[in-house]
Amino acid sequence: MDSADEAAVLERGEVHVEGRLRAASNTTLLCTATLDGVSVRCVYKPRKGERPLWDFPTGTLGYREVAAFDVTRALAWDLVPTTIWRDDAPLGPGMCQAWRDTGEVDPVQVLSERDVPRGWRVVAEGEGMDGESVCLAHEDAEDLRRLSLFDLIANNTDRKGGHVLRDPGGRLAGIDHGLTFHVEDKVRTVLWGWAGEPLTSAERESLERFRRGPAADEIALAEAAPGLARLSRAEVRSVLERLDHLLAGGAFPVPYGGWPALPWPAM
Repeated sequence: MDSADEAAVLERGEVHVEGRLRAASNTTLLCTATLDGVSVRCVYKPRKGERPLWDFPTGTLGYREVAAFDVTRALAWDLVPTTIWRDDAPLGPGMCQAWRDTGEVDPVQVLSERDVPRGWRVVAEGEGMDGESVCLAHEDAEDLRRLSLFDLIANNTDRKGGHVLRDPGGRLAGIDHGLTFHVEDKVRTVLWGWAGEPLTSAERESLERFRRGPAADEIALAEAAPGLARLSRAEVRSVLERLDHLLAGGAFPVPYGGWPALPWPAM
C-alpha cells in the first residue's frame, strides 16, 4: 500500500485500540484503522498522554512527528512511515503513524568488536556489562546516510538505535520524531558514522533541489510540509538555517562538544 492510501485510511478510518506499548515514555497505543474494508496497523500517540518536558512546549510532540513525515516527503525521501494528525481519535487528538515490521538485521547495533560486520561504521567504543569491549555501530548504507542528513535538518535530539528500523523487504524507516525542530542546536544521534565526510554529489543535488523548491522560503516550506505550520515561525525558519549551514559546509558535521552527542540510552 502506498503512502497516499495509508494516509486516507489513517485520516478517515475507524480506529480500534489493541493495546499499549509499555516501553514508550509517552502514551503509545497499538491500533488498527479501517476504512471501506481496508485496514492499516498503526501507532497512536494521544496528545494528552505526553509527559511535560523542560525544553519542548507541552502538547507539541505529535505535531513534530507529523512535520517529520511531511519534511521527508518534501525531500522526496521515503524515510518516515505515513504519519497524520487526527482530532477524533479514541483518546482525543493525537498523531497516527503506520506500523512497520522489522527484519532480521537491525541497522544500528551494540556489538562486540569481533562481531562488527565488515563495512559498518563504528560510532563509539566502550565496555559491556561483563567487562568486554563493545562497539556502537551502524550500517554504511545510502538510505541511512539520508536519514542522518534528515536528522541534522530536523535537529533530532533523540535518534536512538531503536528508532531506526529496516523491514523484512529492506525498506528503512525512522520513527519517534517527537523531539525535533527545536530552534536551539540539540542534535543527539547514533548516526555519527559519517562525521566529517563530504556530501556526495547526489546528496548535495537533492538538498539543493529541496532548497530551491519546497524550502525556497518559510511560506513555501510550510505549504510543502503542512505539519510545520503547527510549530512556531522561528522553528520553521531554523529548518532553512540548518539546511543552509549544511550546504555551506558541504560535509557531515562532527560533534562540537557543547551538547551530548549521543542520546541516552543509545538503544
